[in-house]
Amino acid sequence: MHRPVIWPAASGIPDSALPALVRAALDGSGPALLAQPVPPEGSPAATVPAGVPDDVALVVGTSGSTGLPRRVMLTADALRASAAASAERLGGTGSWLLALPTTHVAGMQVVVRSVLAGTTPTLLEGPFRTAAFTEAVGRMPARTAAPGGGRFTSLVPTQLHRLLEPGPDAAATLAALRSFDAVLVGGAALAPELAARAADAGVRVVTTYGMSETCGGCVYDGIPLTGVRIRTSADGHVLVSGRVLSVGYLDDDIADAQSYTTIHGGRWLRTPDLGTLELSEDTSFLTLTVHGRSDDVIVTGGEKVVAGAVEAALAGWQGLGEVAVVGVPDDEWGTAVVAVATLAPGAAAPTLDDVRAHVRATVSAPAAPRALEIVDAVPRLGIGKPDRDAVRDLVLGRRPGTVTTLSPQDPADG
Repeated sequence: MHRPVIWPAASGIPDSALPALVRAALDGSGPALLAQPVPPEGSPAATVPAGVPDDVALVVGTSGSTGLPRRVMLTADALRASAAASAERLGGTGSWLLALPTTHVAGMQVVVRSVLAGTTPTLLEGPFRTAAFTEAVGRMPARTAAPGGGRFTSLVPTQLHRLLEPGPDAAATLAALRSFDAVLVGGAALAPELAARAADAGVRVVTTYGMSETCGGCVYDGIPLTGVRIRTSADGHVLVSGRVLSVGYLDDDIADAQSYTTIHGGRWLRTPDLGTLELSEDTSFLTLTVHGRSDDVIVTGGEKVVAGAVEAALAGWQGLGEVAVVGVPDDEWGTAVVAVATLAPGAAAPTLDDVRAHVRATVSAPAAPRALEIVDAVPRLGIGKPDRDAVRDLVLGRRPGTVTTLSPQDPADG
């Protein structure tokens, strides 16, 4: 542990200074960087690491969606491999718009890709707003025909949803979105309806799958990047291998043992996600479909329901906007499936009966929600993932005590 670490967010270092720091971290001439939001004072995660191995260039704090954030160590070699594979899939390097916080891997990767491409990322000033996004796009270099002349950005689904909403400046915002050669969308599941709406609007969306432990996105549109290997375990978990893998967690041997395994002599990351692999029609490659996190599985009436599958079925359907699905205590079912959603501007909420019928037809009968709560905003973690603890607290706060049967038993539920 000889290499020092600096924490830009905690030190007040602006994003405009990050390219120089990232360049030094990658070539070994400067300290490693810690990408992590600043937690409350006194938190164990509020301390700066004393040091990291010499080959580690970036330490990323996980989102904390499953408890205390872990700190993932990424080497310069892994970051270069990730950036090269991304550029190959996107058709070249180019200019990037930084619209995500650099306290998470996706935002920091925009800086890394820019530095390795020899460009400077354009910064979105202030909080994320459609007007600020459009203004920032206007400051980007023009696209050129050269291999390094593309224009790219990374967003989370919530941002894309807001950029596609109708409004007085919608035409200018849509023109800004259409100016990108690719809009990478990750950090949380992209609802099929939102993906279709973006495609119909002429926005070139690339859905990404990955995590801090894989230098961010390592699967684009379901297909692993070059050098990335994907497999699934007997219990359905997604496993990832390749040069993009982190070297492990900082000062957490127990987490290393839980997350990493050796298969046929190769090192693999066992993710918390459930997924399936299918051969393409021409059998030339495998496509990954991620169904949701294993810790987001709700057991209701003895049946397993993947919250992410219900969210994907409802988001954007019949006037619903963003959706989060949680399980809450229930006297009859043990745990009841509850959907919390926003509404599109001017839309009327669908009836619970219609919601249940739609989910029964598209997911399964046990997955049909027993309540639909309409909210102004779905609570989310910093990078866009639903904050399920906050969502659950919101539901229980509206319904003090145990939530009893929220809809009559349906014969279709079995």
